[in-house]
Amino acid sequence: MIALALAIAISIALFARRALFLYRLVRAGKPAARFDNVPARVRMEATVVVGQSKLLQRLLPGLMHAAIFWGFLVLFPTIVIAMIGAVDAHATLPWLGAQGWYALLVDVFALLVLAGVLTAFVIRKVVRPKRFVGSHLGEADLILALIAGIVITLFLWHASQIALRLNDYPSRWAPISNALSAVVAPVAPVLERVAVWAHVLIILSFLVYLPYSKHLHILVAAINVYFGRTRARGRLEKVDFEQPEAEVRFGSARAADMTWKQMLDTMSCTECGRCQEVCPAWNTGKPLSPKLLMMNLRDHLLSQATTPIVPNAVIDDVVWDCVTCGACVRECPVGIEHIDHVIDLRRNLVMVESRFPEEAGTMLRDVDRSSNPWGKPQADRTQWAEGLGVRVLQPGEPAPEVLFWVGCAPAFDERARKSAVSTAKLLQTAGVDFAILGPRESCTGDPARRMGDEYTFQRLAGENVATLNGAGVKKVVTTCPHCFNTLGKEYPDFGGSYEVVHHTEFLAGLVREGKLQPAASDRTITYHDSCYLARHNDVRTEPRELVAAVGKAVEMPRNRERTFCCGAGGARMWMEEKRGRPINQERVREAAATGAETLAVACPFCTVMLDDGVRETGAKLQVFDLATLLHEAVERKSQERLTSTER
Repeated sequence: MIALALAIAISIALFARRALFLYRLVRAGKPAARFDNVPARVRMEATVVVGQSKLLQRLLPGLMHAAIFWGFLVLFPTIVIAMIGAVDAHATLPWLGAQGWYALLVDVFALLVLAGVLTAFVIRKVVRPKRFVGSHLGEADLILALIAGIVITLFLWHASQIALRLNDYPSRWAPISNALSAVVAPVAPVLERVAVWAHVLIILSFLVYLPYSKHLHILVAAINVYFGRTRARGRLEKVDFEQPEAEVRFGSARAADMTWKQMLDTMSCTECGRCQEVCPAWNTGKPLSPKLLMMNLRDHLLSQATTPIVPNAVIDDVVWDCVTCGACVRECPVGIEHIDHVIDLRRNLVMVESRFPEEAGTMLRDVDRSSNPWGKPQADRTQWAEGLGVRVLQPGEPAPEVLFWVGCAPAFDERARKSAVSTAKLLQTAGVDFAILGPRESCTGDPARRMGDEYTFQRLAGENVATLNGAGVKKVVTTCPHCFNTLGKEYPDFGGSYEVVHHTEFLAGLVREGKLQPAASDRTITYHDSCYLARHNDVRTEPRELVAAVGKAVEMPRNRERTFCCGAGGARMWMEEKRGRPINQERVREAAATGAETLAVACPFCTVMLDDGVRETGAKLQVFDLATLLHEAVERKSQERLTSTER
C-alpha cells in the first residue's frame, strides 16, 4: 500500500510539475476567440476525436490508430482495477470489476490495441512512408513499446488471476485471458504479483513520460480539436488596428507573440506527416514541410527562447513557400491550423521588418498604388467588356439583381479575360439582370493579405465594402475563387455581408433551370479543382455538372477536396519558384496523364498558372475556364437548332 502510494505520488508530482509549466506557457499566449459555438465544438470532438473521422480517411493507418484509441477508452477503468489489485489480490472495483461483459470488452479491445501496435510497427519499420521523414521515430517506438507493455501485462495479470481463481467474473467471458491462463498456471502465484505491479508501473511511467516527450499530443490533441476553427476555413483572423498601438498584434516575431491556440497547435502535432504528404511545396522539393514547421515552432516555444522565430527556428524560404492551399489543415487529425502560423510570420516580416521577396514587393506596391496587382490604371478595368453591352453600375443607379465582380486577373490578363467575356455572354443569354462596377471595383486585397500586408488589405476591404453597401448590392457572382472567398468569408468582418456565388454555381443553376441549354461534345475534359473553391469553400459538385454538360469527364487522381494546388495561392502567383520543381508543371503532368484533351479550370489564377505549365512542359492540353466551355456548348446547341430549323 505504501509503495503504491509513493509511486503514485511521485508520478503525479512529476506530471503536475510539467503540466503546470505547459499550462502557464499556453495561458501566456496572445488572445484567441475560441470559446464560442459550443455545439459545433462538441460535434467536432465527437466526430474527429471519438469517431476518428480524419484518421479513418486512410483505412489501414486509420484502423490502427482507432483500435489503439478506442481500446484505451474501454481499458481506462482497468487502471483503477489494477491499482486496487496491486494492494489486494482479492479486491476489485465495485460492480464493474465483477461484470463478465466488461471482461469480454477488455479482452477484445486489449487484443485490438496490441494488433494496432503491431500494425504501427510494421508501417514504421517495413512500409516506412515518406511522410515520416523528419519525425522522432525513436520516441514513437518507445511510446508503442510502452503501450504494448501495458496490454501484455494486463493479459498476463488477468490470465494469472483466472488460473488462481481470483477473478470475480465467469472465466468464459474472457476467452483470450482464459486460454492464456492454462499456459501461465505453473507460475501464476508469482506472475500475478509481477504482472499487476509491472502493469501499474508502466502506466505511471507512461504518465510521467508523456508531458516531457515529443508525444505531448496524446494529452492535448483532443483539447486542440475542441478549440479548432468553427467559422469558414478560408477566413483569416483580422488584425485589430483600432486597439492602442502597444496592444496591436503584428503577427508573430517571437514565440511570446503566438496566440494560445497557436501554442496549443505546436504541442498537438503527432508528427504523423499527413500534412507533409499533401503539401505542394514539399512535394515539389521545397524546404517547407507543415509538419517540420510545427515541430520547429514547438521546440522554439518549449525552449522559452526569446530570439526571433525567423530565421532562428524557421528559415525565410519556409515562410514564403506556402501557397495557403489548406491541404495540410484538412488532413491534420488534431486540428492544427498551419496557415494561420504562416500568415502571422509573414505579417511580422512584412509589416514590421519590411522583409519579403523582391518580386512580391513589386506586387504590394502595385496593389497599394493602383488597387490591382498588375499596376494597371483603374480606367482599364472595363476594356474586357468593350462591345459586349455590359452595364457599368453608376453611383445612384438601382442595384442589379446580380453584381458581376470581375476581379483583377480577368480585367488585366489576356488569358483570364476569356472567362469574364464568356460569363457575361452567358448571363446575357439567360436574361440575368447584372452589372459590373467597372473602375469602382478594386482588388479585394487577397494577395496583399496572404502576403502578410494586413494594412493594405484592410484599406481595400473598407473601400470595397463602402462601394458595395453604397450601391445596395445584395448578390455577387465572381469567376475568381480568391475573390469569392474574400468577399464571402472575410468581408463580413468589415461590415460587408453579401450572398456571394461562384460563377460555376450560378451557371450550373441556369443550366438546371433550362435558361442555358448546352450541347455536349466528344471532347474529353479533366477538371482541376481550385484550392480556394473545392477545399476552402466546398464547391465541388457544380463544376462537375458543367463538365458533364459540355463533354466527357476524366478525373485526375488528386481531385475535389484533395486537389493539388496550381501554385498561385498565398500570393505565390507574383513570386518566382526558385526552389525545387514548379508546382504548376507538376499539376499539368498529372492532368496530361489522364489522356484528356482539355484541362478545365474555374479560377483565373489557375488559368494563367496551368496555361504556363502547359507551355513549359509541352503537354498536349488546352486550358479553358468552364464558362468558356459552357458558352461554346450553348452556341453549339443554338447552331444545331438553327440547322434543324433550316432543314
